[in-house]
Parts: sequence; structure tokens; C-alpha cells
Amino acid sequence: MIHFLVYNLVMIKLNIHEAKTHLSRYLAKLQKGETILLCKRNVPIAEIRPLPPRRKTRRPVGLAKGELIVPPSFFEPLPEDLLSGFEGGFEEARSKS
Repeated sequence: MIHFLVYNLVMIKLNIHEAKTHLSRYLAKLQKGETILLCKRNVPIAEIRPLPPRRKTRRPVGLAKGELIVPPSFFEPLPEDLLSGFEGGFEEARSKS
């Protein structure tokens, strides 16, 4: 119950008509980090949140190097029954078994 009360107090709650009329005003509030609860006739239908800030630096390459090992069996051919399934042959495989 407390979570619900805090949730409604912190968020901007507005109806669609008001959002259309004053869109630029609310976009400025979104940029500052506020969240908007969009309502249709006072019934919540959507939540509009600001996007996280864009990364200013490039992500380093190779952070997980050595953490994933691909076994040699990965490169072996797939069994015929599995291959036929990819080619639409599941029905044939079922009828054989």
C-alpha cells in the first residue's frame, strides 16, 4: 500500500488532452528525469520515462575474453533428424517414429 502511495505522489499524472496541449512543457520535465503517468479519463494507460543518458565513451572490446569456451563439437554437422526439422521435415520425422 505504501509503495502505491509513493508511486502516485512522485509521478506526474496527466490526461491525454493535457499532454497534447502542453507537450513541450512535459518534455522538459522528462529531460530533467521526471516520470509521467499518462491517463485516459483518469485511468492510467501508460508510463513515460526518460531514456538513460547516452554513453560518452566507447565500450571496450573483449571484456569477456576467455569466459566462453566453444567446444569442438559445436562445429560438427547436426544430426539428420534435426536438419530435416529446420527444413520443414518435422512431420516426416514424426511419422517415422
